[in-house]
Amino acid sequence: MQIKRLLNIKNATEKKSCFLFGPRQTGKTSLIEQQFANHKVIDLLMSENFRKYSARPERLREEVTGEEELIIIDEIQRLPELLNEVHYLIEKKKINFLLTGSSAKKLRKQGINLLGGRARSKILHPFTRLELANEFDLKKVLTIGLIPSIYFSDSPWEDLDAYVGDYLKTEIAAEGATRNIPAFSRFLEVAALCNGQMINYSQIASDSEVKISTLRNYFEILKETLIAYELEAWQKSKTRKAIQTSKFYFFDLGLAHFLQNRRVVGSGTPEYGQAFEAYLFHELITKIDYTGTGTIHYWRSTSGFEVDFILNEQMAIEVKAKKTIHTHDLKGLKALQEEKKLKRYICVCFEKEKRVIEGIEVTPFEVFAEEFLT
Repeated sequence: MQIKRLLNIKNATEKKSCFLFGPRQTGKTSLIEQQFANHKVIDLLMSENFRKYSARPERLREEVTGEEELIIIDEIQRLPELLNEVHYLIEKKKINFLLTGSSAKKLRKQGINLLGGRARSKILHPFTRLELANEFDLKKVLTIGLIPSIYFSDSPWEDLDAYVGDYLKTEIAAEGATRNIPAFSRFLEVAALCNGQMINYSQIASDSEVKISTLRNYFEILKETLIAYELEAWQKSKTRKAIQTSKFYFFDLGLAHFLQNRRVVGSGTPEYGQAFEAYLFHELITKIDYTGTGTIHYWRSTSGFEVDFILNEQMAIEVKAKKTIHTHDLKGLKALQEEKKLKRYICVCFEKEKRVIEGIEVTPFEVFAEEFLT
């Protein structure tokens, strides 16, 4: 099914060259087909292209006629050496490039600095509620996630199994990110159980049976390959001292649930609430990335008060997968409210009507989505 994506990469490339990153199967190729139907694409996944340009990267320069306004190279991380030619053509021929890839790891080490700010970076995320429109099914999202190929699959768990195998084989083993694939696989399963939680390196290292130094490297690999995001703590509260430890979220719920060996996420369970929170993080971080503006943190005091998200240094958001909100559900927001540093305090939930409790906006998910996720 063809879904129109929110990220307008075509407009971006009219002004400047762009890197388009995103985890595998988030739809980068489909986005190119949607927005650049009449442009030539050099796909480095094709063996003949890889052989041709790896043997003589300068061939790219030789093939340029001078009439091109834009050149698209797919999977650029497979051949970082081409970035020397890209750099030259940007400078001397004033040609814009769209360079796509699922991993920025190699490029950060070998290529991006060569372009010296001559290209912007964009990230393509899995589907959003707005993109799916009438195809959006929250219960389905909270179980199998939003990776395009998985969301419309008739065998999502089989496809997620293949996805994990492809990630380990292509992104981790092929790039030499770690030599110990069995240990990294074990780490993935343990890390998935901590999705949306504070990172306890000592505990996770113990459960994964790896050294803490190795564990830190593994988390960096997840971030570099865009499989996970680090959510930093907001530390500007004064009355209650804030902790500094970050949280982390996998980029997709379906992937996290597969690694957790969790095929059912029952409504009303703690796991359902965690999934709802992780889903909203996905929506918020996607909007921030696509618009190029905004910040997101979480807050937790040393005494145990916590708020799920601090958005743009102005708004506190607590996520509750409940149909009825009680006063004790708002204790984190109330504690933060006493700091008098933010403008709005919102509890996103499944109540039917919006109401206000002592300055805290109890907001149905649909209402919140219309106001903040469009």
